[in-house]
Amino acid sequence: MNVKKIEKAWKGILAEIGENPEREGLLETPKRIAKMYKEIFRGYDLEQAPNITTFENGHDGIIYDNMIIDTGDFYSMCEHHCAPFFGQYYFGYIPDKKIVGLSKIARLIDYYGARMQVQERLGKNVVDYLQNILHPKGMILILKAKHTCKSMRGVKKDGIMTTAIVTGIFQNDLNARQEFLQLIK
Repeated sequence: MNVKKIEKAWKGILAEIGENPEREGLLETPKRIAKMYKEIFRGYDLEQAPNITTFENGHDGIIYDNMIIDTGDFYSMCEHHCAPFFGQYYFGYIPDKKIVGLSKIARLIDYYGARMQVQERLGKNVVDYLQNILHPKGMILILKAKHTCKSMRGVKKDGIMTTAIVTGIFQNDLNARQEFLQLIK
C-alpha cells in the first residue's frame, strides 16, 4: 500500500468536496486516513493473514462430533460506496477429522472483513477457506449487519441485512439447522 499516494489523493478529495486541506484541523487528516487504511484494509496483505491451525479430532482422547458454535462482532467496507457495514456473526460446524480453535474463526472473519466487498462475499470467503482446511460434516455462517451505505445515504433507512452460508449437514438436515438457530437465540 502506497501511503504517500493515498495522502495525495485524500488531499485532492478534501479540496474537491469544498474543504481547505491546509486548514489547521485537516493538515494531518490525509496522513491519518492513509494510516487507517493500512489497518482497516489489511485483508489484502497476505503477510497479515491469520495462521489457522487445526487439530486432529480425537488427538486428546476425545472425539467430538457435536456442534461447535462461535459468535462475535465484525465490520467490513461496502465495495459500492466505501462505507462501513458492521454487525454480528454466528458460526457453527460439526467436525469430522479436524477441529479448529474458536479464536481462529474470529481472526479469519476479521481478516476477510478487512477488504472492500459485499456481505455475501465475506461469508463465502470464510466458509470456503474453512471448508478447504477442515472438511467438516457441515458448516453454517450467519452474518447480520447494518450497512451505513443504506442508513446514511440513498434511502436513509436503518435495517439489518442477514445472509447465511450453509453446507453439508446444515443444508441437508432441517433438525441440525433448527438446533443451531435455537442455540444462537
